Amino acid sequence: MLSFVLRRLLILAPMLAAISLAAFALAELSPSDPAEIAIRVNAMVPTPELVAETRRALGLDQPFFVRYGDWLSRAVTGDFGSSWVTGLPVAQSLAEALPATLALAATALVIILVVSLAAGVASARAENSPLDLALRGFMFLASSMPGFWAALLLIWLFSVTLDWLPTSGMRSPESVILPAVTLALSYIGTYMRLIRSEMLRTAHEDWVLFARGRGLGEARIMRRMIRNSLRGSAAALGMSIPKLIAGAFVVETIFAWPGVGRLCVEAVFNRDLPVIVAYVLMMAALFGVFNLAADIALQLLDPAERRREEAS
Repeated sequence: MLSFVLRRLLILAPMLAAISLAAFALAELSPSDPAEIAIRVNAMVPTPELVAETRRALGLDQPFFVRYGDWLSRAVTGDFGSSWVTGLPVAQSLAEALPATLALAATALVIILVVSLAAGVASARAENSPLDLALRGFMFLASSMPGFWAALLLIWLFSVTLDWLPTSGMRSPESVILPAVTLALSYIGTYMRLIRSEMLRTAHEDWVLFARGRGLGEARIMRRMIRNSLRGSAAALGMSIPKLIAGAFVVETIFAWPGVGRLCVEAVFNRDLPVIVAYVLMMAALFGVFNLAADIALQLLDPAERRREEAS
């Protein structure tokens, strides 16, 4: 297991370097001048002299690979530079915004696990019944609905019509409910169908018939079936956690949630390259780490998978 983790971590480092280089290169394709945008955002007139001075201050007068090499040498120490718009350290800005995004993603993850597991098990136990058809139809509708449209519907129902929940900001614990539900909707149907199919497949395995023949309680058998059914969801869940964090920018923008997604959207509009590259690098690192965690969880849940990895 230790050698497996070390191999994956060694692969992660050059992958992150390649992703950061790609992010730097893509930013160069934009026709607008970051120096001019930074001047306009700070309510100043972008005269040619001021633009040239700002480009020198931001290092934009240097060749591309010189700027990238300088950034990379500082990034390995945790210094991602300063924002071209606010002048604040990028690491500080991300650290201040990250807890809000993690709280939103964690709440959405709890909703996904609870609802999809309950709906998947109930649907599998009532296979092809009206309850099964109703659950699958509702989950399909919820999963196919665009996030921004679901957010507007939830705001209209629970905030405008019923006046139960706040519409924006992070002012109270209740503020996380609507954005978390909106973020979770597109994932619940996927995991519900995955758990249902795994439950149905497991229900026809020989060990289930043998356990019932021995007279084991149905509750005990059901616990084992659920545990075996979660194996197929482990890898998908590992990729969904960073997707929850990376995909929260739409929800954060609609609900004015002060997270890293909203910070990145503002950086894109302002051509704030240090913030954009640091955000992309952070998301790539999260994908790599959580994918590794999912593989480890899969090996712990499935001894056969662990033996195959040891043999390789």
